Amino acid sequence: MNQFEHLKEEDSAEHEEMKDQNDIDGGSINNNNNNIRRKTVSPGPGEHPLQYNYTFWYSRRTPSRPANTQSYEQNIRQMGTVASVEQFWKFYSHLVRPGDLTGHSDFHLFKEGIKPMWEDEANKNGGKWIIRLRKGLASRFWENIILAMLGEQFMVGEEICGVVVSIRFQEDILSIWNKTANDQVTTSRIRDTLRRVLNLPPNTIMEYKTHNDSLKDNSSFRNTKITL
Repeated sequence: MNQFEHLKEEDSAEHEEMKDQNDIDGGSINNNNNNIRRKTVSPGPGEHPLQYNYTFWYSRRTPSRPANTQSYEQNIRQMGTVASVEQFWKFYSHLVRPGDLTGHSDFHLFKEGIKPMWEDEANKNGGKWIIRLRKGLASRFWENIILAMLGEQFMVGEEICGVVVSIRFQEDILSIWNKTANDQVTTSRIRDTLRRVLNLPPNTIMEYKTHNDSLKDNSSFRNTKITL
């Protein structure tokens, strides 16, 4: 975490080129999806490598339209991949903050090669912890959880797949996806680390849902298992 905070300041004057590359302005995200996917991203000279490369994704849909796998895959957009602490801050500093998004929108940050979809090979046997947030908290909590993930604070090996912030009309939702839903030791450690890095009150309700259950009821956040 200290490394991330320190290098954020160092990079603040060097990131203008990323704005042109990603063309992110006022909530609109435009990119050439195929070109980004083909690039091989690696740390630059003198940069601090991340343990894994991570890819940013964005999705938005009209709530009145029924969701299905095909429409979801069409609506999700890959924005870019980062391989070092410096690359992360350059990219992240130009992203619209989740709290400024409107409608039914999601930001995803996943390990490179893992799509933020229930059916992905890395996700299909896993699940996610869910934290519901009142309006106004999403931006701060999103930053805290991604810094914890990039900084390898969860200490569960390769179990973490990625994190998502979901902007909805009445509430915002933070979730972290892991590979193995039936590994109770791992899921409990992720839950406890979430409480610590987000500084959650002891009575915060946390929910878990397997991706298999999401596939069955075609829902991300309904019919969850609640824990205190």
